[in-house]
Amino acid sequence: MPAGGENAVRAGTTPGRLADMTEKITRINPEQLHQTPGYHHITVVEAGRTAYLAGQCPLDRNGDLVGAGSLETQADQVAANALTALAAAGAQPQHVVRSVIYVRSGQRDILAAAWRRLTESALGPAFTTASTLLGVAQLGFPGQLIEVDLTVALPD
Repeated sequence: MPAGGENAVRAGTTPGRLADMTEKITRINPEQLHQTPGYHHITVVEAGRTAYLAGQCPLDRNGDLVGAGSLETQADQVAANALTALAAAGAQPQHVVRSVIYVRSGQRDILAAAWRRLTESALGPAFTTASTLLGVAQLGFPGQLIEVDLTVALPD
């Protein structure tokens, strides 16, 4: 039985390498904690290789900001960049074990819009794990509205 007892939630599996890897990842939502909008309170990973992705920014291959003034466009670019980085590491969104989303805003509705945009993207499965969503005053590039930081349990 996974840590957390009967109330633990084990990640789903799919055929192939992903099935092997997800058996090493257990995601838990203890019933004594509040319900979440799709992420898990706890992610337990059996020992193995780990990748730490640098914060993925809304920059194109040339380093130019994409989608000035548009949170949606910037979120899409961040998701695309994160998918590229995951693939380069030999991973998929389901292998993400920790995510932190930074949004340049203090308004709850804007934070929620960023969360929705990312969770509905192809990167969405990355946010079913232990996740943090933060509103911040400033990010690293002029005009940048969003950044995503991911930790990944790499497949064997």
